[in-house]
Amino acid sequence: MASKRVLIVDDEENIGRSLRMILEREGYGVNVCKSVAEFGRHPDAHRADAYLFDMKLPDGNGIDLLRAVKQNGASSPAIMISGHGTIADAVEATRAGAFDFLEKPLSRDRVLLAVKNAMEHATLRQENERLRDLVGGASKMIGTSPAWLRVVEQASMAARSDARVLLIGESGTGKELLAAHIHASSPFAAGPFVKVNCAAIPTELIETELFGHEKGSFTGATASRRGKFEMADGGTIFLDEVGDLHGASQAKLLRVLQEGEFHRVGGEQIIRVSVRVISATNRDLSGMVMAEKFREDLYYRLSVVPIRVPSLRERPHDVRQLAEYFLEDFCARNNFKKKTLDETVYPLLESYAWPGNARELRNVIERMAILTAGERLTRDSIPVEVRVQREAGPKSTIQEARESAEREHILRALEESNWNVSGAARALGMERTNLHKRIKALGLTRGQ
Repeated sequence: MASKRVLIVDDEENIGRSLRMILEREGYGVNVCKSVAEFGRHPDAHRADAYLFDMKLPDGNGIDLLRAVKQNGASSPAIMISGHGTIADAVEATRAGAFDFLEKPLSRDRVLLAVKNAMEHATLRQENERLRDLVGGASKMIGTSPAWLRVVEQASMAARSDARVLLIGESGTGKELLAAHIHASSPFAAGPFVKVNCAAIPTELIETELFGHEKGSFTGATASRRGKFEMADGGTIFLDEVGDLHGASQAKLLRVLQEGEFHRVGGEQIIRVSVRVISATNRDLSGMVMAEKFREDLYYRLSVVPIRVPSLRERPHDVRQLAEYFLEDFCARNNFKKKTLDETVYPLLESYAWPGNARELRNVIERMAILTAGERLTRDSIPVEVRVQREAGPKSTIQEARESAEREHILRALEESNWNVSGAARALGMERTNLHKRIKALGLTRGQ
């Protein structure tokens, strides 16, 4: 992965050299300019990931430079540096769009913290903008079936308040899309939208992922780290597959929901946040509560507004719209010549059960677009497993039927956890070693 680029504008040679050494040791790519004119000639003048501007330069000042950069469309964060800063300077820099304000002499830790926070803020803003684009238009919420329209209506109504929402449904039904829609339509829309896949994170790391950790709190913790709740402060956190949280994390999550506060792993300082929580699961949380595998008090805290998301087989009339949207989107993203679906395709697609729901449909449409030479996708373009499952009669033996169902169930859990076997095993309620054996016995491989 390419390193993040930092561009420094400071006429003091020692300052520039020190900042370069500090940042390059942390893996950043660093360039230093000594004047506004030199900055204007630099190829990365408007393409850096972050800027550090001195307030006073030989041919101008940092605030004017910051304004010029912003006017030219650069969205990367800028940190101002001053040798004799005043409150008035800090206020003016903030109004001009500065992310932070540092006073000389510069502390190494303060510089690194400011740059790190600036980079994280920019990343979260970009992700938030991407998700807004994803759900911003009503056309992106594909479907006109009563079941789907009712869910979108419920999500829109829930979005108006800060109530916690629990999205319940099978994998691939669009729970993440609905969560982003709720965020974008809510009072928290100006804040970040932070996603956490609880099933894909190893049990021993879930707490540090959610709540962060302090330096030295465990082996390998060489620096303090913010958790997802801190990153989501003022916005929304989306806890996907929340049923996979273990007991200790459930207790900590309950405290955040009750008190709005927590402490990092290995830390004692109380951290307070204002975060809207949306969670999702494909498991029966009420059944897990009865089996004492999920805290009852946490369940009721999360499910203030429970919304059941229908499977694709419950809304077959939406298959045509979804297939057409997925095909158009795929061709546009990959600069393919426009392709269309033949009318003979729709009856087959609409009668298929779609165990992987809309996610599986998207994969099938994209595969058809890739493997079909012509501009029209016909019945013969449909993958054989989709056609065979519809057209074939009953399985020849009960054992074959059982293995087929087991293969489908395990494969879905693996895909949902991004092939993290430990996470899939927890979702399936089985031992990791047993899951490894079943994967081998059933011949499952990634990419099936």
